[in-house]
Amino acid sequence: LLKTHMQPERVLYVSSQNGSTIFPAFANRLDYSKEEKKIVITLHNLWKNDSDMYVCAGVLKNSSFLSVHGSGTMMLVKDVELTDCRNNSWGIYGLVIVVVLLFSALICCTLYHVDMKKYFQKRKPNEVYEDMSFISRHNTLVR
Repeated sequence: LLKTHMQPERVLYVSSQNGSTIFPAFANRLDYSKEEKKIVITLHNLWKNDSDMYVCAGVLKNSSFLSVHGSGTMMLVKDVELTDCRNNSWGIYGLVIVVVLLFSALICCTLYHVDMKKYFQKRKPNEVYEDMSFISRHNTLVR
């Protein structure tokens, strides 16, 4: 695998005798797997200067001639703005704590102002007794 345009350099060399060389610029940033005539290459932790045209080339035995296979792959790596999440998380934790405290205070105030005892006491049934006898009515008549 070669970088060919911006900064030409070798990336990976794999021989048919299962020997391989990962060149220093991609050390610890390249993985590959080989099955018969197929090689899968994975690049990770890319930098902006890794942007380039990558091509696979073959070297014939007893020759220094490179045989390029295909048109290659153009890879463009963009800068990614990294944010420090540690500072933001304290603000979120603080906000959650304030909301929980305010909600707890609201519940406490509501329970304090509502007479909860009257909701849980056994209620006596409403009874009205009225004496309908003649004697009790006789004394209440106005003449």
